[in-house]
Amino acid sequence: MRIALLALDGVFDTGYTAVLDSLSIANSFAVREGRQPPFEISVVGVRKKVRTSGGLALPVQPITPALMPDWVVLPALATSTPERLLPALERPDVKQAVSELGKWHERGARIATSCIGTFLVAETGLLDHREATTTWWLAPLFRQRFPKVQLEESRMLVPTDIGVTAGAAMGHLDLALWLIRKASPELAVVVSRYLLADLRSSQAQYIIPNHLAQADPLVLRFERWARDHLKEGFSLQDAASAAGTSTRSLQRRCQAILGKSPLSYFQDLRVEHAQSLLRSGMDLEAVAAHVGYIDGATLGALLRQRTGRGVRDLRGELR
Repeated sequence: MRIALLALDGVFDTGYTAVLDSLSIANSFAVREGRQPPFEISVVGVRKKVRTSGGLALPVQPITPALMPDWVVLPALATSTPERLLPALERPDVKQAVSELGKWHERGARIATSCIGTFLVAETGLLDHREATTTWWLAPLFRQRFPKVQLEESRMLVPTDIGVTAGAAMGHLDLALWLIRKASPELAVVVSRYLLADLRSSQAQYIIPNHLAQADPLVLRFERWARDHLKEGFSLQDAASAAGTSTRSLQRRCQAILGKSPLSYFQDLRVEHAQSLLRSGMDLEAVAAHVGYIDGATLGALLRQRTGRGVRDLRGELR
């Protein structure tokens, strides 16, 4: 599998090295077993000199017509806030990289990226009308900038016909393991065990709902009302009144910013608060009553549905 690792100036050090090291380790294990290395890796750049966000100089090759990768892997830029990301998307080298991604796709290459890299791939238009994921705390910005993309930020990995997108920063490791599994499931198991890393299916357990609400004043007002009424239960009319808007406007804004209904977000807040109380050692039945559920069994089922983790998993974090 021919892989072009596209490194841009200011690339996130950990993301870049997580991908490169994982693929290189996979090659080493394959050779040790008497097999051909599954990956032919080229590190390329649109500039002659590329430095990571930490200041390390990277040896990059120029992009030439002779370079015909099967996969282009784009590690994220270290621009983890809207204030840094939006100007970065206007950089000449970033715009050139977006253009190169489109050309590679036209020649049959598939594209893999994680975290902030998903914004660059979305800039090409290749994700329009396709499912994708991104770093969860920038999901509101992603939705506003790319409304045609079917964003599912709770997922860790989303494969499509054009390639694959992965979630937040350490999603680079999940991305690398996914690529290794494409080449050899057995090799992926060995690499994951050596790295003490597993493919994760979801980002849901890491998402902090309050951070998402802060992307929009109206949604933030709703979020503050919701936190004060977790025990009493949800009322769309009361929520809209507290937020100073109509029920229809609240529903539309939540969908545009959060990608879900006000009720669904209210349930996210209940789950988040329940997790916090369970980690503190509170009894399950008491937690259920505190966040407005009939009994512990109902809350436990919701926790498993929303986070993929049960009460015992949360209790285990205390040890």
